[in-house]
Amino acid sequence: MIAAPFHEGEQAVQRLVGMQARMAEIGPRVIRDHMPEQHQRFFEQLPMLLAGMADAQGRPWASVLVGPPGFIQAPDAQQLHVGALPLPGDPMAGHLQPGAEIGLLGIEPQTRRRNRANGQVTAVEAGGFGVAITQSVGNCPQYIQRREPMMKAADGPAAAPARSLSMLDAAAQALVSRADTLFIASRAPATGDRPAGGADVSHRGGPPGFVKIEDAHTLLLPDYSGNQMFMTLGNLMVDPRAGLLFIDFDSGDLLTLTGRAELVWDGPDVAALDRAQRAVRFQLQAGWWLPRALPLQWRRIS
Repeated sequence: MIAAPFHEGEQAVQRLVGMQARMAEIGPRVIRDHMPEQHQRFFEQLPMLLAGMADAQGRPWASVLVGPPGFIQAPDAQQLHVGALPLPGDPMAGHLQPGAEIGLLGIEPQTRRRNRANGQVTAVEAGGFGVAITQSVGNCPQYIQRREPMMKAADGPAAAPARSLSMLDAAAQALVSRADTLFIASRAPATGDRPAGGADVSHRGGPPGFVKIEDAHTLLLPDYSGNQMFMTLGNLMVDPRAGLLFIDFDSGDLLTLTGRAELVWDGPDVAALDRAQRAVRFQLQAGWWLPRALPLQWRRIS
């Protein structure tokens, strides 16, 4: 249990929506400084792990790490060892170093389970890295689209070199326009006054096309009713930078973006998004397109 699990940004959002008192009661019961046994075993069975980190300029990026089930190991309740490194072309690769803040999200689309485990990188080796866990919390299954993983055929098309993006080109816009899933990285620097801070990565899902493309540099993300902890929005209150990751679950193409986020609380832009309670407007600053980089395919299941 963490006695004061929410930093001032999270508390500010909770206060705005009238949930601060309720979250002050619930938070210490569900946000821990260690992983319960079921979370440890959950991470160990996954073939994919999402990560959020900041680069040297403090810009968050969301990344995906993959390996056969068992590539993640939990030697105890406060440590994870990830037996994989960022994929070629992933901007996280150059910033994975001891002491770096990192947010981790384990997600199992076929069962719609997901758990967060945030902390600091302890060591980086030739085939992976370790993480000391400082915050662990389970998340509800809402908005997770059910899929089951399959390794790509060995004779399938190989990954192609990554290319940088300064705007959303036709391929990027096509992926966003059909996406039903994204991952968002954010951060709130941990300080003496903000012990609950750190890096984070979270899931967002909805019907295909739930993210609105406003122009070649701007996306509007609906924010639906959730667990009311507001970890992502709370981070954006104190640091408006964010990273987005879109995955083409058929081809393995990855679109990773970083930029600035503006919270949109109400008005016509929110009203135009079905079921949204608020929205996040994302302004692209830099990005990468990684063709066929993910060595997994996913089959949608009902």
